[in-house]
Amino acid sequence: MLNNKLYFTGLCIFFSSLMLVSCKDDVLPKPASQLRLEYPVSEYANFSNHCPFTFEMNSNAVIKEEKECSFTISYPKMKATLYLTYKPVNGNIENLLRDAQKLTYEHVIKADDILEQPFLNPKKKVYGMFYKVSGNAATNAQFYVTDSVKHFLTGSVYFYAKPNFDSIMPAANYLRNDMQHLIETIKWN
Repeated sequence: MLNNKLYFTGLCIFFSSLMLVSCKDDVLPKPASQLRLEYPVSEYANFSNHCPFTFEMNSNAVIKEEKECSFTISYPKMKATLYLTYKPVNGNIENLLRDAQKLTYEHVIKADDILEQPFLNPKKKVYGMFYKVSGNAATNAQFYVTDSVKHFLTGSVYFYAKPNFDSIMPAANYLRNDMQHLIETIKWN
């Protein structure tokens, strides 16, 4: 009788362990993957109001006037904002240029590289500089444009996240393209 009980107990343990082992899913290797961020194709619309300039901006963005002729262009899906600041030129072009360049080079501490790209459009009298900032700086792109006589406009983009260039690179590239389009379409009134 004791042998039957041991036999039965052994048999129960064997089947219980067999059931536990058989319920396990097969382990399959997973392919390497990367996060894929997709943004809508940029469609541009003309923006004009009482200010002495017009430009084309991404129709997916939201523009808001903050103070006289200074704007924020928000990209809620990317958690980013493009800040535009307008200042009239009153014999102070050297100071305006120095301030715009100083603002860009304050990011040199965190930036890996700052690439300067001059912009010249003599036909529209728009001259300026576009800065591509690489690395974990607070901003990834900035610009200034002027006609050197009456108008001066600066722009910079900021994300609402801790700067990590690898993570925001797709969004940063998208916004750089929008900023370049904005610069290329500026007209002074």
